[in-house]
Amino acid sequence: MSQRDISVVIPVYNERESLPELLDELTSVLEERYNYELIFIDDGSIDNSLKYLKDRTQSSDRIAVIGFLRNYGKSAALSEGFRKAQGDYIVSIDADLQDDPHEIPKLIKRMEGGDDLVSGWKKRRLDPLFKRLSSRFFNFTTRLLTGVKIHDFNCGLKVYRRSLAKTLDIYGGMHRYIPVLAAKKGFRVGEVVVNHRPRKYGATKYGGGRYFHGLFDLLTVLFLSRYTRRPLHLFGIFGLLSLLAGVGVNIWVVYLKYALGEPFQRHIALLVFGVMLLILGVQFISIGLLGEMIAQTHQGAEEKVMHIYDGDSEFEF
Repeated sequence: MSQRDISVVIPVYNERESLPELLDELTSVLEERYNYELIFIDDGSIDNSLKYLKDRTQSSDRIAVIGFLRNYGKSAALSEGFRKAQGDYIVSIDADLQDDPHEIPKLIKRMEGGDDLVSGWKKRRLDPLFKRLSSRFFNFTTRLLTGVKIHDFNCGLKVYRRSLAKTLDIYGGMHRYIPVLAAKKGFRVGEVVVNHRPRKYGATKYGGGRYFHGLFDLLTVLFLSRYTRRPLHLFGIFGLLSLLAGVGVNIWVVYLKYALGEPFQRHIALLVFGVMLLILGVQFISIGLLGEMIAQTHQGAEEKVMHIYDGDSEFEF
């Protein structure tokens, strides 16, 4: 197989102890097989990770380092790394040594079969019991709600075609749902079982709050993937239900007045509630129609960009 240009994007947050081993492993795996670059994104570390990486750039022109002024999160780090990456294939890997760099050729081989994104699957996960159980629940829920049939959405070890990585708009905690975002754009997503290793240095940098953030991010992904191009399908449902409920309430009030002879004054609150439901229904449908107009404008601009960037450019390292 001819050498391919590979960009490896590594988000780093307080992983100074892991970095020497990670660099040695990556170099040994990639040196003979690929033309590669290593892009480290220091996400506001306070343990001299950035200083160490800057020192290593003096001895290798294959290493690039980007330093954030403060901790912005993994999504921001990956987004910046993808923006800078120039390889035909772009690899993402965590810096804590739990992802095994020796699995990279296996994922790339799967890419040669036609996938646009190949995600690692930590089938035998060496983490504490609570983390394993919560991860299974997260993956099951995401698979059920999105229809993307992979087992490990949040595995840090992934390989992307450049044409895919450059289209990703990830922020907040969206890195957890990259396979979903890719699949909804029409890209082919695959999965390969990979070796997972126990944490060797330090402790996890993620707290329990990530579960709540992940839930809200999932709702965002579901909305963006299903209704960005057809907002009326979402707002129209609420609008139609509200209109039907309002009509039903007002018909009931009229029935009470003319069939049973009860005065309007006795049911004035119910009448007002019915009118409010009608108004709310009209507003929901109006918002949906405005969203459709915006979506059409955005789609036209997107199609122009797609034509402008049709095809891959050649890069040299």
